[in-house]
Amino acid sequence: MTASAVESDRTIFHFVVGLICLWLSYRLFVFFMFFSPKNEHSLRSVAILVLGDIGRSPRMMYHAESFAENGFMTYVIGYGGSKPIPALERLPKVELRYLPEPPAILRSLPFVLLAPFKIMHQVTSILRELLIYTEEPPEYILVQNPPSIPTLALVWLVGRIRGCKVIIDWHNLGYSILELKLPKTHLYVKIAKWFEATFGRVAYAHLFVTEAMRNYLVKEWGLTGEKVVLHDRPPKHFHRCSAQEIHDLFTRLQLPLSQYNALQNFLPETAIPYSTVLTDRKPHSGSSPTPALVYDLDPISATAPTYENVQPPRLRPDRPALVVSSTSWTPDEDFGILLEALKQYEQRAEELSKADRGKKLPKILMVVTGKGPQREEYMNEINHMQTDWHWVRCISLWLEVQDYPIFLGSADLGVSLHSSSSGRDLPMKVVDMFGCGLPVCALNFECLPELVKDGKNGLIFNDSNELAQQLELLLTSFPASERLSALCASLHAATQSSENGHSSQGEEWCSWDENWNRHLKPIIM
Repeated sequence: MTASAVESDRTIFHFVVGLICLWLSYRLFVFFMFFSPKNEHSLRSVAILVLGDIGRSPRMMYHAESFAENGFMTYVIGYGGSKPIPALERLPKVELRYLPEPPAILRSLPFVLLAPFKIMHQVTSILRELLIYTEEPPEYILVQNPPSIPTLALVWLVGRIRGCKVIIDWHNLGYSILELKLPKTHLYVKIAKWFEATFGRVAYAHLFVTEAMRNYLVKEWGLTGEKVVLHDRPPKHFHRCSAQEIHDLFTRLQLPLSQYNALQNFLPETAIPYSTVLTDRKPHSGSSPTPALVYDLDPISATAPTYENVQPPRLRPDRPALVVSSTSWTPDEDFGILLEALKQYEQRAEELSKADRGKKLPKILMVVTGKGPQREEYMNEINHMQTDWHWVRCISLWLEVQDYPIFLGSADLGVSLHSSSSGRDLPMKVVDMFGCGLPVCALNFECLPELVKDGKNGLIFNDSNELAQQLELLLTSFPASERLSALCASLHAATQSSENGHSSQGEEWCSWDENWNRHLKPIIM
């Protein structure tokens, strides 16, 4: 090979190496520019990330409504399934964006194998929404935690790329929920805790559902950014229902209730639209119903009960006590406690019915609302148990979002079985019940007294025996129960005095809107 040929080869080699170095330099420049903070974003806009069913995430839906009502273009990103609150479909500044579900074939895998595949699917879906489909970078990204993986890392990444301010809403601790399925020493639990602490430490703002959650995370993980305790509060339309509202609701529920075999011959007789299981609008005692004259009507209409001088609906004295428990049917809610308490109540009511003493207990219609993984298991168990019961019936009922607060406002007593995997979150279902004027028997755990004041707005129990005793205490002589009436009056006084600014506990109680505007609005406007 001649010297000129060698020199030519060297020149080509240097040229190629130079091009490679230039390309690497360009990619390195793009990489650093890609991850450098940006300040260009769309003002007054927010992306709310819900790694779950949007319609079953009330706190995040309330956030979306509040942002939109304050002029923010609001993108709600999450999974479909349940119908969201009407406001999210009505407000022009709200856009619902549904993530695709993982392929069905993956759902049959064990959890340890399913988790990595599920996370990869979520990563691609979320990044596509936040980086591609949302053309203008939002000013804020609000993410609920848990779940932590992969959302905390993804919103941190998108925040760096697009200049968005990240707000983390700490509902609970993700790794503590994983500990319900796996040992604390499991590798996945250790990774989850590290992941949550690493990517959750830094944000523009941190929201907490309890004082206990804030104090723990600030101390243990050294959070940086604004730190705001935003207690759950009910929407302003939650209220105690009138007899007319109860009558209208249970008229609509007559068909669903009639499909439960367990309720046959258990509930009072009804004649829709004149009476339901809880109400009637027949003439008061002393004026017997008079059939109206019927001409040229079909046989079905001719035999239907009709009355002259029909009265407005009233609560019927022979109604069962309506007790409600809202649950997600997850391991952090021990439904077995409720089953055992109902079993004891059945035995006690049967004993008192045979005694000569005046003390009597009413029938209980126990309604459990919500969906979740353990629903079928527990309902099969209780259906087997209650075949021989005379005083208690327990059913599972799914309610539309507009009927849920009316149902709570129609009930006589609420039960909360939430125990909290971390011990630092509070059950939103209790907040909803209080908003509807419904006193609660709640399972005790570390920070529950932040919400439930024993003897003032509810009662706190530690096991099934105590719950059974509380049911007997509050329902004796129902519907004229003095203890239940006193607890309802105390709850009403506590919520009303707080709303009027006279509570000794300061700003303990108000509507969601008032609470949001007071605590979160100042740091985003």
